Amino acid sequence: MPFIVTVAIWFVATGLIAWADNRERATFSTSLMVGSLAGIAGLLVILVSSLSTEMWAVYLSFIGALMVWGWHELSFLTGASAGPRRGPSNPALTGIARFRQAAATVMHHEVALAVTALLLISLSWDVPNQIGATVFVLMFAMRLVSKINLFVGVPNSTSEMLPEQLAYLKTYFGANRLTVLLPLSIAAIAGVTVWFAKLALAAPVGSAEMVGASLLTTLALLGVLEHLFLALPFRDGMLWGWALPKRRAAAATRRD
Repeated sequence: MPFIVTVAIWFVATGLIAWADNRERATFSTSLMVGSLAGIAGLLVILVSSLSTEMWAVYLSFIGALMVWGWHELSFLTGASAGPRRGPSNPALTGIARFRQAAATVMHHEVALAVTALLLISLSWDVPNQIGATVFVLMFAMRLVSKINLFVGVPNSTSEMLPEQLAYLKTYFGANRLTVLLPLSIAAIAGVTVWFAKLALAAPVGSAEMVGASLLTTLALLGVLEHLFLALPFRDGMLWGWALPKRRAAAATRRD
């Protein structure tokens, strides 16, 4: 059940966010309002469920963390909280100068994620159910690693899911190549996956501890999968093409 819940939420939530940030810009204010309400609700859900170690509270805390994460992702992909730099890279820059320029494109988003992670950690420090904070921190860490890999360069820097308003970010991607960083990243996340899996296997069968560790195991495993996508010739649009309004319209036009 934890595996099914995690994969289902990951697939549907990613598709909904892709659908919202690929619509007309006139709809962004409404999407951001709905996303903000969902994010605030997710934070409240985490706070309430963190006081209980019952199985329902573990699932609820997990869902609350994903609601807060989805809020941040929507604000970033609509361009509301990207960074102070909103244009293509300077191809003449290299090294630290190129990194600083790239960091300026996502700075506001990364700071918001870091502040939220610290907030959740502080709120969950002495509570019995810390799944919400752990889920958010895990996703933050995996996303940061993937962004660094894209900057350095990966064999498959597919960007079909990147909305039009953030198309300039493609110019900050590194060359299509395999560096040592990507295998190390995959190995590190796989190690975290194994660690969570051991916690799940060591917990009593059917317990809230087993469910929580299983949810984290599946989430980390999806992180491994997403990093493998950076190394393999896989198009993310194959999974979420149904959620991209412009692509559906283009496909209908071709059929006509």
